[in-house]
Amino acid sequence: MAEPLKNMYTEEFLRLFGERVQAAYSPFDIEGFIHQVMDQKWDELELKERIRRISLTLGAFLPSSYEEALFILFAIDEYCSGFPYLFFPDFIEVYGQGEEHWDLSMNALERFTSKSSAEFAVRPFLLREPERTMRQMTSWAAHPSEHVRRLASEGCRPRLPWGQALPVFKRDPAPVLAVLELLKADPSLYVRKSVANNLNDIAKDHPDIVIATAQRWKGAHPDTDWIVRHGCRSLIRKSIPEVMAMFGYANDTDGVPLVAAASLNTDPIVLKIGDHCELSYVLQLREGESVRVRIEYGIDFVKARGQVSRKLFLLSDKTVSGGTRLTGTRTHRFADLTTRRHYAGAHRIVLLVNGQEVASTMIDIEM
Repeated sequence: MAEPLKNMYTEEFLRLFGERVQAAYSPFDIEGFIHQVMDQKWDELELKERIRRISLTLGAFLPSSYEEALFILFAIDEYCSGFPYLFFPDFIEVYGQGEEHWDLSMNALERFTSKSSAEFAVRPFLLREPERTMRQMTSWAAHPSEHVRRLASEGCRPRLPWGQALPVFKRDPAPVLAVLELLKADPSLYVRKSVANNLNDIAKDHPDIVIATAQRWKGAHPDTDWIVRHGCRSLIRKSIPEVMAMFGYANDTDGVPLVAAASLNTDPIVLKIGDHCELSYVLQLREGESVRVRIEYGIDFVKARGQVSRKLFLLSDKTVSGGTRLTGTRTHRFADLTTRRHYAGAHRIVLLVNGQEVASTMIDIEM
């Protein structure tokens, strides 16, 4: 099992960082800094809590003047690059939101984002002054650094994982889309991934807006087409007809079903929580021209109170010749996860082709 990310903040890491700070600011108390960071139930803190603890403690051991403290960080940031140094932009979030610090804090976020990432730290500025901050994001969208251009998109994602939600952009994503327009053909894949993820966020609240944007963007540039496809992934999973048609997924035509015959089987059909079963399927497609097919299976998981919730799992997504016979197998494990608990009961499993159910079966899960 991978080591939890929070464990990267060891005493050795903090001591090395403290030595770098002390080289730029001789009064810095390395031992006091380490003790205060790792005291008060440090072992119980999760990753973001540890980042915030380091930021707060750093503020207590650096000069009380925000400007003076920040210039010390500027003096050492070239030696502090990588994911562990997320507390640099977090320091800006904690101490740099005063009106008198606006320009300095924006410059610091621009500088630090290339060393770690500032998409979390910029969000309180967006929540407090969305219009002003979005003007800054628009400026960043034209920056020569891909890290800063990515910040322009990633920082304003309405539903950024681990980050504060941005209700103002959930309600009206127009300011965000204006920034994405500037980045829709960005030469950097790092930036394009962020633009696509931002579109996918918006699609959860405003699918029609994203569909219209995708239809307008599609075909403009190969890099933009990649963004459109990746940004519409949630809409594809929902099998929205306009989206399926946009990406060339076949459907029933003139009363002729896309799938002529289908079967889905599981072995075993009775199992316990923690066991696994083998799924196998056979599909016979209609005769004719080549078609694009997205094959998924869905499980209607029984929940704690007896209701069911469907989860989809992708099996295949490709273009095949008409009349093709497709087969496949997949092992599915019913072990509890941090994101899903399993409960006893009858579970329906369905096979879907381009969002349409074509076969189903049942299994029983026992305690």
